[in-house]
Amino acid sequence: MRRPVKNRNVPGVDLKYGSHRVEKFINSVMWDGKKSTARAVVYDAFEIIKEKAKTETPLDVFETAIRNVGPAMEIRSRRVGGANYQVPREVRPERKQALAFRWILNAARNGKGKPMAQKLATELMNAANNEGSAIKKKEDTLRMAEANKAFAHFAW
Repeated sequence: MRRPVKNRNVPGVDLKYGSHRVEKFINSVMWDGKKSTARAVVYDAFEIIKEKAKTETPLDVFETAIRNVGPAMEIRSRRVGGANYQVPREVRPERKQALAFRWILNAARNGKGKPMAQKLATELMNAANNEGSAIKKKEDTLRMAEANKAFAHFAW
């Protein structure tokens, strides 16, 4: 069993919304240490969301998207007796959030021909409505876990 992590670096709150999760998302968007650029991209995406989704605040859309994209189960390789088995495992909350961030950002970065803020806003709104590439990735992961349910007894 893994030992518990004692000292975890927790980022502060973001400047505009006062949210730890938004600040962590900004850190995930950041490339080459350019935090001000990443912050501008995320805040511009939130402004686009505010314009398009008139009923909700952008923070609600963001939280819903992260909740929808985070997987409940994933598969991990386990070597037993010379054979590798894909063992389904439950996902810890921190990893669930990290995977949701990664999948949303990858889906947004794969879009071509638009500014990053616009692609990110589109992907967040799609994820909040349970559609888009990030949701497809989650469903594929859950489908793989379901298919390998027979090996669940190998879980450690």
